[in-house]
Amino acid sequence: MTSPTPGALTTMRLLAQDRGLRTLAAGEVIFRAGDMGASVFGIVDGEVRIDWAEARNSEILGPGSSFGVGALLDYQHRRVGTATALRDTQLLEMDREQFLFALQELPMFALEMLHNLERRLGHLPPTAGDTLSQPPQA
Repeated sequence: MTSPTPGALTTMRLLAQDRGLRTLAAGEVIFRAGDMGASVFGIVDGEVRIDWAEARNSEILGPGSSFGVGALLDYQHRRVGTATALRDTQLLEMDREQFLFALQELPMFALEMLHNLERRLGHLPPTAGDTLSQPPQA
């Protein structure tokens, strides 16, 4: 399981005080690969498995981790993987507007999310044809 920065969970709990959490039962699908995406998720409690459609890889995320950030970058975003709650889980869900407000109010949240994303990408195994993860050839 990928570990987020220590302050990420604290920040998510602060943000969650102002809005309701989405509660999911173990096995419940949050979104599927190909679904339109309009929000990012932060795990307040529980575990989520992300199954990557093309790469046939998966990762498990725990409290303080965020996922689905692609939806904030592209209004026509389609989910790349399928996210499933592995056990009873509480999520903070934010659309683009809520996310931008959170960044304005808690600038450290942006750094925590970027750090979390960097750690997650570093733990994913390279896929066939992945030139970014391969060293340059001499």
